[in-house]
Amino acid sequence: MDDVWLVDFYAPWCGYCKKLEPIWQEVGAELTRSGSPVRVGKMDGTAYSGVASEFGVRGYPTIKLLKGELAYNYKGPRTKDDVIEFANRVSGPAVRSLPSRQMFEHVLKRHSVLFLYVGDESPLKEKYTEVASELIVYTYFFSASEDVLPESVTLHELPSVVVFKDGTYFTYDEYEDSSLSSWVNRERFQSYLPIDGFTLYELGETGKLVAIAVTDEKDPTERSSRDFQFGHMDGNDYINSLIMGEVSVPSIIILNTSNEQYFVPAEPVEDLQQLLQFFSSVLDGSAPAYGGDGILQRIKRVAYDARSTVMSVFRSSPLLGCFLFGLPLGVISLMCYGICMAESDDDTELMKRDGFTDEEEEEGEEEEQQRLTAGAEGEEEEDAEKIEQKSPTEKKVD
Repeated sequence: MDDVWLVDFYAPWCGYCKKLEPIWQEVGAELTRSGSPVRVGKMDGTAYSGVASEFGVRGYPTIKLLKGELAYNYKGPRTKDDVIEFANRVSGPAVRSLPSRQMFEHVLKRHSVLFLYVGDESPLKEKYTEVASELIVYTYFFSASEDVLPESVTLHELPSVVVFKDGTYFTYDEYEDSSLSSWVNRERFQSYLPIDGFTLYELGETGKLVAIAVTDEKDPTERSSRDFQFGHMDGNDYINSLIMGEVSVPSIIILNTSNEQYFVPAEPVEDLQQLLQFFSSVLDGSAPAYGGDGILQRIKRVAYDARSTVMSVFRSSPLLGCFLFGLPLGVISLMCYGICMAESDDDTELMKRDGFTDEEEEEGEEEEQQRLTAGAEGEEEEDAEKIEQKSPTEKKVD
């Protein structure tokens, strides 16, 4: 319990786990060389399913930092530098103190986004410490006295919580910004950044509209706004799967991560004025929204994911695809055939139990008909004999 452990929960059959293996070896070697207190290990979650379940492992690979009674999930890119930075950040104190202005300026240069509590002990600091303990998996949290700040930073009241990013700073307002945790979640990203699947997933917790430039460039021109989270995405493969459609390159798309709606310009954007008009139409609600999280969209998503899975299997391995989908269909066909034949056999058995087969039933009908015919002829002969035996007087009366 006194050690800090960085653990990779893996499964032997998992392809992503196999890709992580060499990176995980590098992470362990680097943390050992740097003298970090973090110990690195891995556990087969399929062999020790009880332990994996205890730590809430739902998929593989899952990376967790275990610190005392706390377990922190890692949700970032699986690269050596990102994992090491996560381990060093979470293994330390939730709130780090900055004793001097030189230290503050040094930290400010190292971090693109920096949260700072300024002031003495207060209820706000207690709340700040709680939020830091929860969100340290994403970013660093610091504290300092007012004299540590440069003269260019002016605070209207103390204590205060400030975020430094994009060459400026913003102060938390308890009355306008709702809870401190929500505010930190919204402000922990730069206003403009490269976007991939991991980043877009995390942006979903900010509640901001995400404006994405889908391009084939690595670093297009930046813009900034407090209403939007701006970014660019290299290529359109991911965004196409997200909206279940086709986005041309280059293009602009705005995502509402809270309800899975998206907005696209009605016409190609050719100048800055058109782009600003598009942003304004999204904010005032006049731009048409597509997608969403309704029942029909969920059904469409299930069908789209199933189709994509089938297509990817057949593209990567046609023989495997035929086996995976042909074998179940064959088994189902045999089962249906067996059920139908079983019903036919049951009918035949019932007839046999009653003493009849199809041929025997026909023969029985013929014999019955013959008996009826013979009976009718016998009755006619008896009547004729009776008539012959009568006297002429009786015959006349008849």
